[in-house]
Amino acid sequence: MATSTAPAATFRLGGDLTINRMGYGAMRITGDGIWGPPQDHDEAIRVLQRAVELGINFIDTADSYGPNVSEELIAEALHPYKSGLIIGTKGGLLRTGPNQWPIDASPNHLRQALEGSLQRLKLDQIDLYQLHRVDPEVPFEQTLEFLQQVQEEGLVKHIGLSEVTVEQIQQAQQYVKVVSVQNMYSVDNRKWEAELNFCEKNGLAFIPWYPLAGGNEEALNKLTKIGQKYNASKQQVALSWLLHRSPNILLIPGTSKVKHLEENVQAASLSLTLDDMAELENLGGSSSDSE
Repeated sequence: MATSTAPAATFRLGGDLTINRMGYGAMRITGDGIWGPPQDHDEAIRVLQRAVELGINFIDTADSYGPNVSEELIAEALHPYKSGLIIGTKGGLLRTGPNQWPIDASPNHLRQALEGSLQRLKLDQIDLYQLHRVDPEVPFEQTLEFLQQVQEEGLVKHIGLSEVTVEQIQQAQQYVKVVSVQNMYSVDNRKWEAELNFCEKNGLAFIPWYPLAGGNEEALNKLTKIGQKYNASKQQVALSWLLHRSPNILLIPGTSKVKHLEENVQAASLSLTLDDMAELENLGGSSSDSE
């Protein structure tokens, strides 16, 4: 079998930040329902420290993870930060209880969220600040004007968006330079294929959340079958597929266990063949989940 071209190891975010494409998503180091502190605080600290040891230099979080808990743990584990470590956080969601995520992307809330993130992360500037959701109750222009303003103030270096359409990205680009899009995407969920293609064409990073196959049996069977050839898990194959799928994809798989983190990182060295990619290409469909 012919091996497909090995995926690039890094991506230039915004033209000036070199990111290792295997990153870490810090949502899962909180409690059940992404609410409250983790069950094992010390293991959460070890996960963050081990991630950096393994060469991860991009950590994705949000003020709503906990809320506040994820950002506080990142600072506790890693501050003062290693040179080159890039922390992306997000604002625009409220938390009213476990697994509850009301949207509030009003400028007043985003100002509070951003200032809180800066304080908790012990930063003067956020490398990548992402709008967690477009708020249907707030004119998008008001949200974008806020993002434009805080970037001009120097509180934010780069700006990203989450769960957005091509049209919304283009609208945002009238106000700010959008450098990343974080949408749900996986081998068996291609709902945002057009947005991924737009990012690739225009040099934006595409950051899939919920990056592992969501559970349809056909996808799991194919991933397992391919994994058996390489002594790899189905999760590792799913992550490798994303790295092969587009050079603009940055991965942020999350976990609260060091062992699982190490397994995820190993996926970056898994080379899939053209036949493997072809076998997985026809999976798709859509699913829904909460972030």
